[in-house]
Amino acid sequence: MQVFDSDGVEIAYAVEGEGEPILLIHGFASNGRINWTATGWVKFLAERGRQVISIDNRGHGFSQKLHDPAAYPATEMAEDARRLIEHLGHEAMDVMGYSMGARITAFLAIRHPQRVRRVVLGGLAENMIRGLGGAEAIAQALEADNPDDIADAGVKGFRLFAEQTGSDLKALAACMRAARQRISVEDLATIKAPVLVVAGGDDAVAGAVEPLVAAIPGARGVTLPGKDHMKAVGAPGYKRAVADFLELSDNS
Repeated sequence: MQVFDSDGVEIAYAVEGEGEPILLIHGFASNGRINWTATGWVKFLAERGRQVISIDNRGHGFSQKLHDPAAYPATEMAEDARRLIEHLGHEAMDVMGYSMGARITAFLAIRHPQRVRRVVLGGLAENMIRGLGGAEAIAQALEADNPDDIADAGVKGFRLFAEQTGSDLKALAACMRAARQRISVEDLATIKAPVLVVAGGDDAVAGAVEPLVAAIPGARGVTLPGKDHMKAVGAPGYKRAVADFLELSDNS
């Protein structure tokens, strides 16, 4: 991992492969390695002639851990991504985000259209517009002294995943309280880059693909049958959809 200063916050990132760059932005409580390397994405893209840049969002992975919710609006996390693109000396690049990373990617495309070429929004669709409830319950579960005391199985799952990824629980609790901003249909309509939306058909976190596709001019959508939020991220159908969208050729 390498590190750069993003307006006073230390942000970690990795660069693998050669060719046209693509930036990958991971989901909540994950990191670049777990979201993108362990699921085969880095290898998949590098074998198809792409330089793969994976960021660890603030509060995650090897990036700086901040315990103030004010540090974690998705708009500021999008600025971290924008600063990384500029730090690496690129004018623009393709960007793919998953779940929370999709929200960050959408804000990047809205606020800095000159920095994105093509956009893939994975694991967050209609609920990018509608929003998701339960943030405070998840934050409290992350802060709980004993995970066995967490009654709600869905909420407990966030805590267990965070522990499996070796995350800073206080940093994630702060992030959860700040980073799940809804994006209006009016703002989504300003996105000029080509967009692909991908989500599992059984993904309650993402919601339906069609409403987000309808909100973004010219966007394409792919629904992965039978896939929930965790199973969709590394699914072959997701990779095939991205390969088609980005016009990737198999050089492996």
